[in-house]
Amino acid sequence: MDENRLQIQNFIRATFTEQRKQLDVNDQRNLVDTFLAKQQEGKPESTLYFHDDNLTGLVANLFAAGMETTSTTLRWGLLLMMKYPNIQKKVQDEIEKVIGTAQLRLEHRKQMPYTDAVVHEILRFGDIAPGSVPHATSQDVTFRGYFIPKGTTVIPVLSSALREKSYFEKPYEFHPEHFLDSKGNFKKADAFIPFSIGKRSCAGETLAKMELFLFFTTLLQHFTFQAPPGAVLDLTPALGATNAPLPYEMCAIPRI
Repeated sequence: MDENRLQIQNFIRATFTEQRKQLDVNDQRNLVDTFLAKQQEGKPESTLYFHDDNLTGLVANLFAAGMETTSTTLRWGLLLMMKYPNIQKKVQDEIEKVIGTAQLRLEHRKQMPYTDAVVHEILRFGDIAPGSVPHATSQDVTFRGYFIPKGTTVIPVLSSALREKSYFEKPYEFHPEHFLDSKGNFKKADAFIPFSIGKRSCAGETLAKMELFLFFTTLLQHFTFQAPPGAVLDLTPALGATNAPLPYEMCAIPRI
């Protein structure tokens, strides 16, 4: 693990070192450019906070916490669309009704409640981070009769909320209607916390939801996904730090 972590850190450092050579503070292309520009401002925080070690950690965190989780969620989404072609068809019908062959924009999400509900249900059903990430108590606390000393590592079990039958009618099934009201409008669910909850919840929640809607909807706009002949679609998650789907093959059939 240490060898892998060192290899990733060296790659990140080499990448932003090269990017520093091309930096134009008046034309900042991305987050790394903005961070590098902060280094050059000459303020106390430039050296206190905006140093190379922090930049390395920031990019590594964004990659590990953002890219892997988003790609895993999309893998669940495509697997579930193959497993439930009737749901895939409903999503594509809504796509045709709202945007047709036009360029998808984030504003379309409000006009596509069924697709939005499917994306949320993929996040709930996939439950890719059932134990969230370890937290620690910042002070002594008593919770439901249990005393938890300051500094105690706490691992929340998000699955207990995402599978709570008092909030979700069919907690162990893939059921987009969990996020639709009787009129077909999108509705929120209080127990929907795949990004955790509270002040230390995932900082990338809003970005992740935007990405998933845009990527998932664009894929279904352009392709219909089917399993190869004779393939068995298994929804059992693979063992690991996250709940990822088992490896599978698929056929992507162009639509437009």
